[in-house]
Amino acid sequence: MFYVKWGFIAIIWSLIVAVFHYTLPQVDIVRVTDTYEKRIDPGENRLFWAQADAGSNPNATSRDVFFIQTRRADNRVMVYRNEDTGWGWPPYFKFDTSNLQAEAADAKSTAADPQYIAIRHYGWRLEFFSIFPNAISVWPVEGPEASKPLPWLNTLILLFFGAIFYGIWIRWRRFREARIDPKLEEIQDSWEAAEDNMAEKRSRFRRWWAAKRRGY
Repeated sequence: MFYVKWGFIAIIWSLIVAVFHYTLPQVDIVRVTDTYEKRIDPGENRLFWAQADAGSNPNATSRDVFFIQTRRADNRVMVYRNEDTGWGWPPYFKFDTSNLQAEAADAKSTAADPQYIAIRHYGWRLEFFSIFPNAISVWPVEGPEASKPLPWLNTLILLFFGAIFYGIWIRWRRFREARIDPKLEEIQDSWEAAEDNMAEKRSRFRRWWAAKRRGY
């Protein structure tokens, strides 16, 4: 039970960390190489695609999605999707997909004359499942070594979550000490009393059996 308990706790915390890592914003310094639009029919990876753009049919099975192709300072390729999040999850309230695509297209440059931008996004890039991070905003920076803004939003969200978790944990501990622990102690005492009773009966039986054998 010890391993089952801690295995369950590890799974729960892994899921929480994964949700935060996926939804919290991150910033990359990249060079835009191309922008394009592609028809997408979400399938098994539907969970990792945002909803249709504001004003579009939310029940459409396929839709056009903007993409931004980039290269990082280390020359690795990174592709971002560019979709509205609207009023859905995660709560970025993004409605300016077309404007963002225009800004990204205007920032295109070549390796001979690079122009770097910072791109804020959320999500993961998983090639095997065709999952792309979603771009939230872009702005020009001086170069590939430009500093990234401090993650104040991430810090505030994590502190808020930590405060909620701490409050729940304190209340759970008080409830356990007041209600659950006494019941567990009663059950344990009952088991111990039953074990002592059984041990006494076995002892009596052994004494009776020994006396009976000596009598014969």
